[in-house]
Order: sequence, then structure tokens, then C-alpha cells
Amino acid sequence: MIRTLEDFLTNWKHESESTLKILDTLTDESLNQKVYEEGRTLGTLAWHIVVTIDEMIGKTGLQFNATPHDAPNPKNAKEMAMAYKESSDAMVQAIKEQWSDETLLEEKDMYGQTWSVATILQVLISHQTHHRGQITVLMRQAGLTVPGMYGPSKEEWLAFSGEAPE
Repeated sequence: MIRTLEDFLTNWKHESESTLKILDTLTDESLNQKVYEEGRTLGTLAWHIVVTIDEMIGKTGLQFNATPHDAPNPKNAKEMAMAYKESSDAMVQAIKEQWSDETLLEEKDMYGQTWSVATILQVLISHQTHHRGQITVLMRQAGLTVPGMYGPSKEEWLAFSGEAPE
């Protein structure tokens, strides 16, 4: 639950660093990986995370420079990672400069519903985590190593202990 800006900023720091680790691991070749023919590609999911920062937080009235929510999907994995970092950093800086804890109680129109700013921030984190999970499955299918986010990944555990976790 987000009760203060510091609650969000602390949580976002970990979550955005985890997302950036994932995005930094992607290769240009992996961006076309799909679970099934009609499914979203790994690149489409990754770019969706990037542009959602502008799409969701832009609805709060926060003024910051982020990759626009309607920006075309690049074909370069490094460009995606850079766009994510720049958008995330700009959002964090703008929150620190423009908002107070009281801002979290303000209500905004979101997708035809009324959400508090605190709810919007929590949904942004949950949305990102949801899609990051989808991306990790596609990364495995594409033969990429998945970095640990809430503890070591299989490969990190092997390097640490010499044994694969059950």
C-alpha cells in the first residue's frame, strides 16, 4: 500500500531496477519471440511497459518527459531499455519536485473510473510486474538468461551454490 511518496519511491526503485535488468538482457533477435502465433511478441510486451509510464502517469497531470504512449515500437532492444530508464528517471524526478504526500489522495479519471493517485501508482507497479513475468517466460523460450529480481535466478543460484534449486 502506498501511503507516502517515499513508499512509492522506495518500491519503484527496486521494481524499475528489476525491469531494467530484464530489458538490458534482451537482444534484438529475441524481440520477435511469441508464446503462440497470435500472441504478443517479447518486444511488444517490453515496449508496452516503457510507454505505460507516460500513458498512466500522464493522466495524473504530472509534468515530465517520457516516451510517448503512442510512440512506435523500436526494433532495437537497447533503445527500449534506454527509453525505459529515461522515462522512469524523469517520472521520479518530477514526482519529487511536483508532488507531496497529499497528492496521493487526489482522485483522477482513469479509464472511466475514479482512482486516487496512490492507486494509480500501485497499479503502475503491478502492471509492470505482471508484464515482466510474461517477458521472463518469453526470454526462456528465446534462450536468454533471466536475471533474478526477488532473489537469484536459476543461473545465478547455480553460480552461487553449484546446485540447481528444486
